[in-house]
Amino acid sequence: MTNKNVHKHLAEQTVMFASITKWILISSLIGAVIGAIVSLFLKLLEYCENSRDLLPFDYYYTLPFAMVITVIIVKKFAPSAEGHGTEKVIEAVHKKSGEIKLSIIPVKLIATVITIFSGGSVGKEGPGAQIGAAAASYIATLFKFSKRDKKKMVICGISAGFASVFGTPLAGAIFGVEILIVGALMYDILLPSIVAGFSAFFVAKMFGISYTYFDIAFYTVFDFNYVLIAKILLGGIFFGLVSDFIITALKVIHSFASNLKMNYMLKAFLGGVVIVILTLIFGTDYLGLGFETIKSSLSSSFGDHEGVPWYAFIFKTIFTALTLGFGGSGGVITPIFYVGATSGNFFGWLVDGYIPLFAALGFVSVLAGATSAPIAAMIMAVELFGMNVAHYASLSIIIAFLMTGHRSVFPSQLLAMKKSEALDVNLGEEIHNTNATYTTKFFGNMAKIVKLIYTKLKEQRARNKDEDL
Repeated sequence: MTNKNVHKHLAEQTVMFASITKWILISSLIGAVIGAIVSLFLKLLEYCENSRDLLPFDYYYTLPFAMVITVIIVKKFAPSAEGHGTEKVIEAVHKKSGEIKLSIIPVKLIATVITIFSGGSVGKEGPGAQIGAAAASYIATLFKFSKRDKKKMVICGISAGFASVFGTPLAGAIFGVEILIVGALMYDILLPSIVAGFSAFFVAKMFGISYTYFDIAFYTVFDFNYVLIAKILLGGIFFGLVSDFIITALKVIHSFASNLKMNYMLKAFLGGVVIVILTLIFGTDYLGLGFETIKSSLSSSFGDHEGVPWYAFIFKTIFTALTLGFGGSGGVITPIFYVGATSGNFFGWLVDGYIPLFAALGFVSVLAGATSAPIAAMIMAVELFGMNVAHYASLSIIIAFLMTGHRSVFPSQLLAMKKSEALDVNLGEEIHNTNATYTTKFFGNMAKIVKLIYTKLKEQRARNKDEDL
């Protein structure tokens, strides 16, 4: 190696060392700040949930008024905090170079706490991601970072927000990167995102935030149990259809609510009234975070998972779509976990399988299908359920991801791949602008294969007949 090449090599290594050091320091700081802010959000949310008993009546009767207060706060102070949050963050990364107003933090925090306290069927991870992104954007602006660095810092903020809410630092960090572009990971952001995720997670733990991990008592090693694997493959298809149902329900009800010609406050009140009526008919199991139902679905105790109704995933989807469509504030991922776990519970009963296993598969597979984030879902399966489940989960996750097609609960995601060569899609566009059309070549090839198989079988029957003679 010549002296010139040696100097180039040393220069490259020096630059890389400096870059790595820079981003470890920056992302650690971002993660720590976001971990502290999200901890405040989670503590406040827990306190408010525990205060429901102080009301002289059932808490869900406050929902119509809570929906009105929420839409007023959001509309007046931070319109971009509308809905489940994550969607607006993705849009800000792609269209605004990560520019997010700091006012989103208090607005999103307060609006989400009000919605969940009153029984709105939403989650807490979307607000966590939006709060994290806004904090990171403010830090980048404060210290005058370049637009490129600011965008990277905002993505770190998304990952830190997810990690500190999920309690799965690696999956949360990867999820924050993977949901931006379907079919592509930005490798240059992986290190800062993972560091920010772990930093936020550890700070949240220091502030006393506790997380739940699941022991579903499934210890079978991965083997060639053909019956079980066949059930899991069918499960992947089923979870893909469930994912599509969630995406469709959210879109249809949001469109319906948007097209209603009435004052936005009256509209929010009406949505709350509808949810209260449904609650009086079907019960309170579909309100709020629904974490107890998730735990019951995943419980290895027969008495717990047996008590989850088969239709729970359908009603939870409807309650969530109504809450978000009519102005409630909160995330969509926790409801997706609920829908995934309860639909897995139902599928396990259908195929006469070990129900907690299929609830766990549904938990991560519906996440992958609805958000187009299969890698994060696989890592989450390891972090939440262990390696013995993750082997099987990878099969159902990738099938659910493919079955959902080119749709997502995050319509601002950019599409960088097509899920089948038999489909024509416009790559590089937002998912909601992508119209997939099938190619006739696919059906022609399928016809040729069927014809070939038929011909071979016919020839084999003829040979067998000649041998008998």
